[in-house]
Amino acid sequence: MDVAALLPGYLEWQAPAALGDAVACLWAQVAGDEDQAGLVLPDGCTDLIWTQGQGIHVAGPDTGPVSTTMAAGTVILGARFRPSAGGPALGVPLSELRDQRVDLADLRPADARRLSATLDPATAAGRLLTVTGALVADARPDLAVTRAARLLRDPRARAEDVADDVGLSPRQLRRRCHDAVGYGPKTLQRVLRFRRFVARIDALSHDPASPGRARLDLPGLDLPGLDLAGLAAQAGYADQAHLTRECGRLAGLTPAALARQRAAA
Repeated sequence: MDVAALLPGYLEWQAPAALGDAVACLWAQVAGDEDQAGLVLPDGCTDLIWTQGQGIHVAGPDTGPVSTTMAAGTVILGARFRPSAGGPALGVPLSELRDQRVDLADLRPADARRLSATLDPATAAGRLLTVTGALVADARPDLAVTRAARLLRDPRARAEDVADDVGLSPRQLRRRCHDAVGYGPKTLQRVLRFRRFVARIDALSHDPASPGRARLDLPGLDLPGLDLAGLAAQAGYADQAHLTRECGRLAGLTPAALARQRAAA
């Protein structure tokens, strides 16, 4: 991470190749001159997060939205474990961290001491990468759950069939998913489907040529140009009503409100 040149906002880096199977990305977020509110959405992942002035903690896998506030000028650095990689890397059943924010000192005190709150961001970035690499090197991945997580990206996949494909009973797959992912395969599939929808509305809001672009940026409109039925089908939902229900559960917002919020951000 080259944190010296960071501007206010959020940025992701690809993880080094040696970590790529376990780490989805490295990331940084810098607040501007004012306090910054945000909304973290479920993504099936677990993050190591260092916050300037606060230190290092683990953000477990979420099953609903989490509101956040960053103080002006704060720098946050993170390493995001892929679904199924967080439990083995941290050495704990990840279901114990579901919907939790836990100090790394409670899980791995020696690693937490290396990432103290008083570090400068450049030093913290280097140490975060070192600690993440050590966690991955010492982990014992559950290869069956790793494969299952890939198969569950298909919205048509049935958890029972996925279990059979990876050589486990449905009960075994559920138990091992709770350990490695933080929740069962059906919840993971719901979260992955939701992230496909989020990726699509993000792409729409960042495409200047999109006919829905101007409408997305204006609060108070009903987004007549946003094809929610089409987006629902593309993401793998049965219909627009299914998307609306799941968006309410996982984001606390209607699909149109979520699209409007992310376009503004």
